[in-house]
Amino acid sequence: MEALPVAVYTVDKQGRITFFNEAAADLWGHRPVIGRDLWCGCWKLRHLDGRPMAHGECPMAISMLEGRDIPWDQAIAERPDGELVPFRAHPRLLRDKSGEILGAINTLLDLRTQTQADEARMRLAAIVESSMDAIVSKDINGIITSWNDAAEHLFGYTPAEAVGRPVTMLIPPERLGEEASIISRIRAGERVPSYETMRLRKDGSLVPVSLTVSPIRDGIGRIVGASKIARDISPHKESERRIRLLMREVNHRVKNQYSVIISMIRETSRSAGTPATFLEQVRERISALSQSHDLLVDAEWRGATIGDLIKAQLKAFAAQDRLSVAGPVIILQPNAVQYLGIAFHELATNSAKYGALSRHGGRVEIEWDTAPATDRTDAFRLTWRELDGPGISGTMHRGFGSVVLKRVAPQALSGTGQLEFGEQGVVWTLQAPLRSVQASFADFESIEGT
Repeated sequence: MEALPVAVYTVDKQGRITFFNEAAADLWGHRPVIGRDLWCGCWKLRHLDGRPMAHGECPMAISMLEGRDIPWDQAIAERPDGELVPFRAHPRLLRDKSGEILGAINTLLDLRTQTQADEARMRLAAIVESSMDAIVSKDINGIITSWNDAAEHLFGYTPAEAVGRPVTMLIPPERLGEEASIISRIRAGERVPSYETMRLRKDGSLVPVSLTVSPIRDGIGRIVGASKIARDISPHKESERRIRLLMREVNHRVKNQYSVIISMIRETSRSAGTPATFLEQVRERISALSQSHDLLVDAEWRGATIGDLIKAQLKAFAAQDRLSVAGPVIILQPNAVQYLGIAFHELATNSAKYGALSRHGGRVEIEWDTAPATDRTDAFRLTWRELDGPGISGTMHRGFGSVVLKRVAPQALSGTGQLEFGEQGVVWTLQAPLRSVQASFADFESIEGT
C-alpha cells in the first residue's frame, strides 16, 4: 500500500488512523498522528457546497458508525495552505472470521485533474459555441457529430438537421474528391492546413470558405474523427473583386491623365516663349489636375459636385465674394471632374492675369443648368462670365487654354464649347449631354461598393 500511487489509509475499530501512505499525505497536505487522529487525515473537511464538515461526518466515519461500505462518496479536503482538493472516498470495512469489524481501509481519488479536465471541456465547448467560425466535427466515416451556432448561420441547417448526416451534404458534387483526400490525410494523423474552397448551403447556394481540418483522438490516441473550421470568406472575396474593379478604374483614369498631361505639355510647348515659362505653366496645370484628382480620391471616385470643383480650382485666384456660383446640385462623373477642372484652371489663370480677377472690383459668374434636348435626352449647359474686367483680350486665342476650352474639354464630354471675348471679359459656354457629365446611379452604386 505504501507504493500505491493513490491515497490509501486505515483506521482501527475506534476510528483512529493506523496507517497512511505518501500519496495520502500529499493529498491532505500534512501528516496526521498515527494512533491519535480520528477518521480522516485531512486538516479540514468541507461538503461539496462549501460548508464545513466535521471529521465525524466524513465518509469513513459514516461507514464505520453505520457498519456498511460506502461506494465513492465525495467531499473536499482543505489543506493547511488553503488549497481545496475535491476527492472521492471508497471506504471498506475490515472484519475478522466471525464478521466483527476490526477497522476499515479507505481509498481516496484526487479529483483535481478530473475537475480541471471538466473545466477545460466546458471552456472549449463555450469557445466552440461562441465562435464566429463554423465548427463541425465528424467521425472517421464522415458523419457529422457536432454543429455549432455559426455553422447553422453559415450553412442554414439546424443541429437537428445536420448531426447524423454525412458531411458530403455540404460539398458541391464537383468537389467531392476533396473529402476523400481529407479523410485519407486525417486517418494518417495529418492536419489539413487552411485552404479556400466552396461549400453548399441548405438553400443550394454556394459560399466561399476557408477550411481547416484537424484529427480528433480519443483518450488512448486513436484517431476517431475530425474537426472542421469553416470561415466565411464571402466579404473577403467581394473585397478582392471590388479592389480589382477599383484598380481597373484607377488604371483607366491614370491613362486618361497621361493623355491629358501629354496634350498639356505639347500645347504648352507651342505657346511658351522660354523654358522657364514652359516649366511654370506645366507645373501649374499639373497641380490643377492634381487638385481635381484629390477630390475624386476623397470621394472614393464617386465624383464631385460642380461647387466643390469650382472651389478647389479657384481658391488660389479669388475670394468667395468675387464669385457668383448658381446651379442645381450635380454630381460630376470622374471624367467630367478632370476635364472641367482643367477648364476652370485655365479660365481662372487667364482671368487673374488679364481678365476680371486681375483688377479690383472684377467678378466672375458661373452658372449651369439642365434642360431637355431635341433627341429626348437632357442637356447640360454651363457658362463662365467675367464682369467688370479690363475689356477684350486675345491672350487665349492660340494658347493651351483656348485649345482646352474650345476643343479638349468639350470633346471629352461629347459636347461643344464656345469662347468669346466681351467688353467686360471672357465668356465661355459649354453644352454637352447630361449623361456625359453627371454620374449615373448605376455608376455611383458600383463605385460606392468599391
